[in-house]
Amino acid sequence: MQLLSSRHQQPGTSMASTYLLMAAGWAHSNLWGDMQRILNLIDGKLVPGESGEWIDSIEPATSKAHAQIAASNKADVDCAVDAASNAFNQWSHTPAARRSELLLKLAHEIDDHCERLASVEAIDQGQTITFARTVDIPRAAANLRFFATAILHDTDHVYHTDAPAVGSGASMTYVKHVPRGVAGCISPWNLPLYLFTWKIAPALAAGCTVVAKPSELSPATACELGKLAIDVGFPAGVLNIIHGYGKDAGEPIISHPSVPSISFTGGTATGARIASVAGPMFKRMSLELGGKNPFLIFEDADVDKAIDTATRAAFTNQGEICLCGSRIYAHESIFEKVVRGIAERAHTYAPGDPLDHKTRMGALISADHRAKIERIVDSAHALGGKIHCGGARPNNLPERVRDGFFYQPTVITGLVSDCDVEQEEIFGPVVSITPFATEDEAIALANGTKYGLASVVFTENINRAHRVADLLHAGIAWINCWMVRDLRTPFGGMKASGIGREGGIEALRFFTEARSTTVAFS
Repeated sequence: MQLLSSRHQQPGTSMASTYLLMAAGWAHSNLWGDMQRILNLIDGKLVPGESGEWIDSIEPATSKAHAQIAASNKADVDCAVDAASNAFNQWSHTPAARRSELLLKLAHEIDDHCERLASVEAIDQGQTITFARTVDIPRAAANLRFFATAILHDTDHVYHTDAPAVGSGASMTYVKHVPRGVAGCISPWNLPLYLFTWKIAPALAAGCTVVAKPSELSPATACELGKLAIDVGFPAGVLNIIHGYGKDAGEPIISHPSVPSISFTGGTATGARIASVAGPMFKRMSLELGGKNPFLIFEDADVDKAIDTATRAAFTNQGEICLCGSRIYAHESIFEKVVRGIAERAHTYAPGDPLDHKTRMGALISADHRAKIERIVDSAHALGGKIHCGGARPNNLPERVRDGFFYQPTVITGLVSDCDVEQEEIFGPVVSITPFATEDEAIALANGTKYGLASVVFTENINRAHRVADLLHAGIAWINCWMVRDLRTPFGGMKASGIGREGGIEALRFFTEARSTTVAFS
């Protein structure tokens, strides 16, 4: 397949036009009439939904439909689970080296198609082409590569016992981690390919077959990945991808008796619903849910670096990352400097056409999501909050994206800690900044929500850094940095931010059962 890059740009065309041309054939094999169609992948074949119905896929930057998505239902899920169940025995007994080889081939295909996938992601999700090209798509390949190599170095355990408490003689016990069966993987809309592969890679590597459902708001790159999986030789039924609404296509995956493992990333309310269905069925669940992440800046911090990092943590990907720092707490001695610095830097994140490589802030995912953010900012203003920048839709957008779902980066001060704006996840380009006087106060403020996903501490005092990090109720603590990830480490939250851990060996273990086998020596 021919790919386009800046060197393919035709004279007299903008880069945005070039990326549109690049993405125009992304669903070429699904082109029915004038509208591109996103099909299910079931048992190695691309097929429409059983209902024959379709969902319009909206480009966030233009508010116009750019594709149609198969509106799948329980019948489609049943077919996908049957295919995955039939493929499980062969796939679970496929040597780790072969599973690794296929995952590495798939990662290589993502690398080779990076520019096209990035343009598809920018159109389908609203993130900037630069973010897609440098973060979303490369990380998807990295996820596959990591788990492909991890299974080659994983070890089982052997225990020799020469004085057993019960029985006679010596014995040897070995522990094997065996794949659990069909894995249900449900991924969110904010980092589509990045988080889709974060789910399916460890499941496939561990020897499970998969029925996956990407969000109906941004399913395009998952569809493309399915095509690439066919191309590199994944056996039919090993990876199945179902599209559609959560209630129609997601719930049948969660409740299916032949799907023993559920891995979900999304909102806390949806996570609670999943737990209520899957819990009584004794399914294993990994739920990565919402966050309201605190960003603490102490008086001895490198303030300029902290301001730069806090701005990036607040507004990267339009604030639509579960790890974004939406609550900034600055020591009272530097509070005004921090507010002024972040408000000034926020202007460098002016919303614009996601397909323009100079744009640093793209479009929000939907009209409903923007309306939610507008209600939150209006509420902050009504509560006496001061809006230092933003707080409105931009009015100087290019013609192509004038009707898109954009919102200006917004900085708010003057809110009390128990108001909804400070307590609930916003998931947009809105950040509040609050002063604190003491370390104890900062910790209390940081821990004062129901969430516990991530946290950031900026200080030059190494003792304080570790002391505060240990006292924060969060699964991740960054010191003098943000969004620095080592894929070997566990990822997940505390409290209402979820249960279970993804990443590293924990992810592989999630999709397996530990089985102990003991041999007695006579």
